[in-house]
Amino acid sequence: MLRQTLGDFSSIVCFKAAIVGMEDALGERAAAIALIAAGRQRGKSLAKELGLETSTSLDEIAAKMRSAFGEEGTRLCTVENISSEGSLIKVYTSETLCSAGEEEGSSRKCTYTLGAVWGVLEQALSKRFQGKHTESVLRGGKNDVFEFMEFQ
Repeated sequence: MLRQTLGDFSSIVCFKAAIVGMEDALGERAAAIALIAAGRQRGKSLAKELGLETSTSLDEIAAKMRSAFGEEGTRLCTVENISSEGSLIKVYTSETLCSAGEEEGSSRKCTYTLGAVWGVLEQALSKRFQGKHTESVLRGGKNDVFEFMEFQ
């Protein structure tokens, strides 16, 4: 435990306020770059903590991410499923930090969450990816979907 009285968790409201504050100070694009980079770093260190450095099974990666990011872990999001279609990997998430409390139709993208998932995948699979947020629960999707294409 990192804090004796308050524990390891803080409010979504406070984290989202930090995101909005960064967007106001840096601009939306620069803030997204910073948040994705921060998430990737967290994801890579988490993969090491979880012993995923030599994993090749997407099912194993999904199960460990589900535990670490979900209800039993940091509550960043729920990882519903990971699938692959050739060299494309899709990660289906729900209840993401970034989408919480947003109005339907919001243009908000999951930046930190995308980065965290991205970092885990890169570390676990020992590959470099290009990632993007392709479907959103805020814009009619059933899940927030992140797609990763391996760099060639």
